[in-house]
Amino acid sequence: MGPLAGIKIVDMTTVLMGPYATQMLGDYGADVVKVESLEGDVTRLIGPMRHAGMGPVFLNTNRSKRAISLDLKKPAGREAVLRLIRDADVLVYNVRPQAMARLQLGYEVVSEINPRLVYAGVFGFGQDGPYAAKPAYDDLIQGATALPALMAQTGDGVPRYVPNALVDRIVGLTAVGAICASLVHRDRTGRGQRVDIPMFETMAGFVMGDHMGGLTFEPPLDKGGYARHLSRDRRPYKTADGYLSVIVYNDKQWQNFFKATGRDDLGADARFASFAGRAANIDFVYAELARIFETRTTADWIELLTRADVPVMPMHDLQSILHDPHLEATGFFPIVEHPTEGKIRSMKVTATWSDTEAEPARLAPRLNEHGEEILREIGYSADEIAALVRDGVTVPPPDAK
Repeated sequence: MGPLAGIKIVDMTTVLMGPYATQMLGDYGADVVKVESLEGDVTRLIGPMRHAGMGPVFLNTNRSKRAISLDLKKPAGREAVLRLIRDADVLVYNVRPQAMARLQLGYEVVSEINPRLVYAGVFGFGQDGPYAAKPAYDDLIQGATALPALMAQTGDGVPRYVPNALVDRIVGLTAVGAICASLVHRDRTGRGQRVDIPMFETMAGFVMGDHMGGLTFEPPLDKGGYARHLSRDRRPYKTADGYLSVIVYNDKQWQNFFKATGRDDLGADARFASFAGRAANIDFVYAELARIFETRTTADWIELLTRADVPVMPMHDLQSILHDPHLEATGFFPIVEHPTEGKIRSMKVTATWSDTEAEPARLAPRLNEHGEEILREIGYSADEIAALVRDGVTVPPPDAK
């Protein structure tokens, strides 16, 4: 019984951004009904899998949900969704608003049916600008918000995307906050509302919050950019036998570092002695640290820096992070038994509560796994459900196939 227990969410999202948000809401206790097309979410097809339609991207972004498949282009499919919406608290979608309007599921329509509904759109661009109807994907928004340019500036000069669906995850997290805030407003006033969470504007604020720099002022004081983040030597440090993530940041940490390494000479250097001096000479500071860290092994540095209270962490890869001692101790990657996929590695809910602890309610569903159950809940008889299957509005449950 998580903090959102009793909240019903109709999830009309696909791929990563929306499903990541609704999975989190489901983990927090909401009853999330995932409405898929008859073919299913495309992420069902990504990556190695034991059974068709149950790929790892889908498994890791769609737990804590029930699944129903409907053809929304057919009147009977739209009618089923409207019945779902009638007593829902939240509708989340991530197609362009114009597509929802074509399906006759725009806010003006559904708010008439359910005035208490929070109608949350997670899509590319704010609807009052010239990009309003443009399609948007993670790569496009990364490029449009300067991330590849920053990667080029700090690397070999070649623009690259961050190797992670960074935009989808950040905008998904933003959507969770916006939806929860809207629910608080609804509970205070009794009224739902439409809330738009645009990718472009969200990421523009996310990136420029660090890098606005002198562009904050008018006229500008410089060309923007946070110098420490843009130093080419801000990277994991090479040790005698590997790599290590270290940050020596405040004055106390630097004093501890000088003492632990016997480098009092650096403490007397104006370029190292103060925060302002280090900030003005950040490339030199990082380059000198890089030379120092090559003199000892990774294990030696972790022991020495931990003892000196200097922030240090291992540099993991995708395999070694699974065996991090802290994550093992906290049970972050539990091995769980999926009803059809066997043993899978899951990830725990990271937030904790003293009174309403949250755990995943269920593992990712098969296509239309809960279709009959959901249709019965909203008033369909067995004969009516059979007719929906016969007419191609939905598909048989997976066991029936």
